[in-house]
Amino acid sequence: MKKFALGTFSIRGAGAEKFAGLVVDRKIAPISKLAEVYGKPELAGKSVLALLDSWPTAFQALNVLVEQIDTTQWYDESDLEFHPAVDLPRQIFCTGANYRKHVVDMTVDANVGPEGLSKKELKQWAEEMMDNRVANGEPYVFTKPVSAISGPYDDLVLPPTTEKPDWELELAVVIGKEGYNIREADAMDYVAGYTIVNDISARDLIPRTDYKMLGTDWFRSKGQPGFLPLGPYVVPKCFIDNPYDLLMKLTVSGAVMQDETSADMLFNIEKQIAYISKYAKLLPGDIICTGSPAGNGTHYNRYLTEGDVMVGEISGLGHQRQKCVAGAN
Repeated sequence: MKKFALGTFSIRGAGAEKFAGLVVDRKIAPISKLAEVYGKPELAGKSVLALLDSWPTAFQALNVLVEQIDTTQWYDESDLEFHPAVDLPRQIFCTGANYRKHVVDMTVDANVGPEGLSKKELKQWAEEMMDNRVANGEPYVFTKPVSAISGPYDDLVLPPTTEKPDWELELAVVIGKEGYNIREADAMDYVAGYTIVNDISARDLIPRTDYKMLGTDWFRSKGQPGFLPLGPYVVPKCFIDNPYDLLMKLTVSGAVMQDETSADMLFNIEKQIAYISKYAKLLPGDIICTGSPAGNGTHYNRYLTEGDVMVGEISGLGHQRQKCVAGAN
């Protein structure tokens, strides 16, 4: 089977119309044009979201199409503007505190735990807590507004509302079939593919200090414009051999901050889908952000500032790049 991916693009230049593109060996062509040339009307005139709405049919047609085409006259990546790979999903779900080392580091860094423990003892306590959580607990999920989504190479505008903007590179699952109360054993049948997200977080806006019983405020800390770069591609799941063995690496202005693998995930994708669909109906095109590995700004006490450049990559899924620019006061 020939590998391909999907994305949303436009030709460089003001006012160019967005199109769903087929990506083969880093060459890109509008799917609607291919549908016309190769007689695939079921693919014509559709966005990536519309293709995901009928994913079993669309995937079959794309799989046949990709074996017939000649990519020599296709666009190079440099010819195109990249937009969010799914432009735009209906729902975004995020699984928080879902990487073992990340949570252990946060616990030790914040010195949160029983009083009187040494740093070594606190780390051991946190590791045991994570083991118990996996054995007996459930995923912790919140949502982000769709307006937080940006393209994979768009500038990140740092809003004046925060002094501690942070990064969280994440593997994202793209849903390809509507489902509710999905069993873990069936969960992967609902996955169309994978992409990259960066769950930008305003760390200083997470606690609610005005009324502590409210706890955390994910809306203001994670929902601001540009706080979820998405893409560059949607890679169908059949082309990712093992989603739990992917290298995840993020640099900030050349310094390596995150360098882990998806193997450190606490609750797997199947469990996340089962948990989310127990309380909400999943729709085609929905995004599930599966958690971020260790190495966030809270660990280094180093946050994003004007002029920083983030580069995030996940093996098999491409990379993102965001330059940080100051927002207006």
